[in-house]
Amino acid sequence: MRHSPLSRFLLAVYVFLVVYATLYPLAGWRDPGGPALAFVTAPWPRYATAFDLGANFLGYLPYGLLCALAAHPRLRGAAAVLFAVISGAVLSLSLEAAQSFLPARIPSNLDVLANLGGAVAGALAGARFAPGLLEVGPLRRLRAEAFAPGAATDLGLTLLGLWLFAQLNPAALLFGAGDLRDLFAGPSGPGHAAEFFVSIEAAIASANLLAVALLTSAVTRPGAPVRRVLVALLAMALAVKTLAFAILMRAEQVFAWLTPGALLGLAAGAALALAALGLPRPARLVLAAVLLMAGTVLVNLAPPNPYLAAMLKVWEQGHFLNFNGLTRLVGALWPFAALGLLVYLAAARQANALR
Repeated sequence: MRHSPLSRFLLAVYVFLVVYATLYPLAGWRDPGGPALAFVTAPWPRYATAFDLGANFLGYLPYGLLCALAAHPRLRGAAAVLFAVISGAVLSLSLEAAQSFLPARIPSNLDVLANLGGAVAGALAGARFAPGLLEVGPLRRLRAEAFAPGAATDLGLTLLGLWLFAQLNPAALLFGAGDLRDLFAGPSGPGHAAEFFVSIEAAIASANLLAVALLTSAVTRPGAPVRRVLVALLAMALAVKTLAFAILMRAEQVFAWLTPGALLGLAAGAALALAALGLPRPARLVLAAVLLMAGTVLVNLAPPNPYLAAMLKVWEQGHFLNFNGLTRLVGALWPFAALGLLVYLAAARQANALR
């Protein structure tokens, strides 16, 4: 039994996300004026909320799970759990120590304990279910029957997972990705009439939906039910978008993302995707790359959303400030990572053709 490249890709990505979320907004670094690990022996924090403890516990639960899966089959059982817990402790202590240099963050020994609790719980689950997830079981069969073999496919599946994660940002347009204005503090475009915005939003949604569909088709196995895979992926993306509004917004705004432009883009993108799946694989790779670039340009030139502007003005991010910064980062970088994968797939196909 070989190791799972997918679990290792997911672990690497998750560590990056944890580092970014823990140190966000990564500004104002200064000398703490004392040992960075002084918090370890400090008294318990005077103010600790159940939300913060739960967030720290749940934040490291996937880490422990993925760590145990990534170590399989080299490490099993207690050895996998020990590896996950020790590495989780090192990661948590390192990041809490780094928070000592950030004026907006407060390192806490209680946070470390909550992190360790999550890592232990995740590692126990990972060690228990690793054989069923990686050797046999429905997920393993789905991976073998629907998707092409190889690490490139696992990287593609990781990117599709990140695309779903990016939909949790309520401020982003439907399927909009590659918006670099927040990262570089650039101004939004000038205001326009709502009718003009409908066409822009529809173009962004349809271009990105079609690009994701073509990318998915590029990592599926020949003869696999790619249309069913795409329908499932689209359903999950819309469910994630709705969940984001349900958690972060008020109940009456759960479907605020379903604007006229989003509806039009959904319909056009789905229809075009069904037609484009019949293209030869090289043409699908090129078209996906072009659409990703076009969608990124449109997102960065798009005017403010007149449908969400009023709602976002009263949006209080509160406890979700770090999380929303994380979803913005993933959404901003995603099309460039996907473009790199498309280039690699095209180059690999060309190299195989020359052999």
